[in-house]
Amino acid sequence: MSANTDLTSAPLPPEDSNTASITGATTQKPTTALFPTGSRRERPGALALTIGFGLVAVCLAGLFTSPSAAIGGAWCIGMMLVLLFLSVPVAIALSVPSIIGVYAVSGIPATMNILSTAPFSAVSDWSMSVLPMFIFMGMLLTQSGLSGKVYRVADHWFSWLHGGIGIGTTFAGAGLSAVTGSTIGMTYALGRAGIPEMLKAGYDRRMAVGTIMVSGMTGNLIPPSILMVVYAGIASVPVGPALMAGAVPGILLAVCFAAFIFAIGVIAPKLVGRGQNTENPTDGTDATRPTTTWRDRFTSLTSVWGFAVILVVLFGGMFSGIFTPTEAGAAAALCSLLLCLWEKRGEQPWRKVADSAMNTVAATSAIFFIMIGATMLTSLLAITGLAPILTGLITDLGLSRIGFLLVLIVLYIVMGMFFDTLSMMLLTIPILLPTLETMGVSPLWFGVFVVLLGEFAMVTPPVGIIPYIVHSIAKNPEVNLGATVTLRDIFISLLWFLPVVVIFLILMVAVPGMTEWLPDLISRTSGGMSG
Repeated sequence: MSANTDLTSAPLPPEDSNTASITGATTQKPTTALFPTGSRRERPGALALTIGFGLVAVCLAGLFTSPSAAIGGAWCIGMMLVLLFLSVPVAIALSVPSIIGVYAVSGIPATMNILSTAPFSAVSDWSMSVLPMFIFMGMLLTQSGLSGKVYRVADHWFSWLHGGIGIGTTFAGAGLSAVTGSTIGMTYALGRAGIPEMLKAGYDRRMAVGTIMVSGMTGNLIPPSILMVVYAGIASVPVGPALMAGAVPGILLAVCFAAFIFAIGVIAPKLVGRGQNTENPTDGTDATRPTTTWRDRFTSLTSVWGFAVILVVLFGGMFSGIFTPTEAGAAAALCSLLLCLWEKRGEQPWRKVADSAMNTVAATSAIFFIMIGATMLTSLLAITGLAPILTGLITDLGLSRIGFLLVLIVLYIVMGMFFDTLSMMLLTIPILLPTLETMGVSPLWFGVFVVLLGEFAMVTPPVGIIPYIVHSIAKNPEVNLGATVTLRDIFISLLWFLPVVVIFLILMVAVPGMTEWLPDLISRTSGGMSG
């Protein structure tokens, strides 16, 4: 329960290592992996493996003795779940039971057909070429040292407000997780910088860690969102509208967190240290922060000029119709390449570009393998006839649209205790897609809904991954400044922040139009953005 998605085989930073040069202090080499390694749970022991493979054997026996194809498909789904619980790589857990199930139901010809067509059909769509472009862009921006600059700019611009450092951290986290594609990587980097800064300003320790934990939740909604691109590939919806659908909800959720922190600053100013010039409660020393002038604020913007250029190229190109989303991704990646070369001139910039390229290949390959597994799962559901049966079962429950979505909220939160966001998406979307039309749920809206629920599950106690990451960071004396941050403090802080997410999810259900407004606007102004 204390690690995360394994897609690049890059190691997680150790507890006592620094992961980003945000505050200007000397740090160790940052982790550049877009998807750090690990599993949502501890690796299974000998007893768990014995039980697990025993259950796999039971599923195989049930599959080959099933009286109908649909029951055989159900046994395959059970086998997938067992393999996922055993921490088998997601691509293998999806594809192997699917191949075995197709063989058991339809024989060798159908199996050979899936093996020969699924790998190509899953990843060959032209719109999927935007995925490596976005990943490469995120890798390059991380290598260029953008993290520290974005955080410093956010701190300069918002520190004058009640709870301003927390507000700045929230917006910095949303921006960093959006461009890097990794909520977990952003949490490491921002936690190392943000927690000590807030403690120095007199923030309550629970407020400090809570702000860090929720600051990256919106990153996989705001473009460029890798998970939204993956969703588009699974659900067969255009990539451009899928990317834009998450923008407004992502920005609104970040604003909601910022408004919540500001309200706390007004109602209970001691929790946010009254902004500045307060005594540090952890050691009794004067923690006066230097005064930030408007000149300092505008001057700080010059350090992120490259980031502004990339945003103009990415969004301006799509809004104007000059670029399709795929072309905009390529142009933004090119700008990121030039930015990295400029920012790291004299520091072996081409080596950093090469590292970014290798990490991009690793991450893209891992995602494509997983998408191939999802395509095989879809084929299994079609061949066994399990998909229409499941749709009929859900429809027969007589749930309204809102009731159906509320049940899904509970389902995804429970699944989030065991699986990461990508695993949940790949396992459930092929099963639920046929039901969406029956329930009157837009596929674009559902993509945003699923990604947000996945991020919500990552911070939900008691087994969400993010609380344990932040707790490990907060153990470092350089981060906690002598204060003791317990796991109980972590969970209490989440009880303050998570109701904001629940209210926002209810708002999304009540006002589904917030996800489709921006794609419709761009479609009208640019004449379409499908590829």
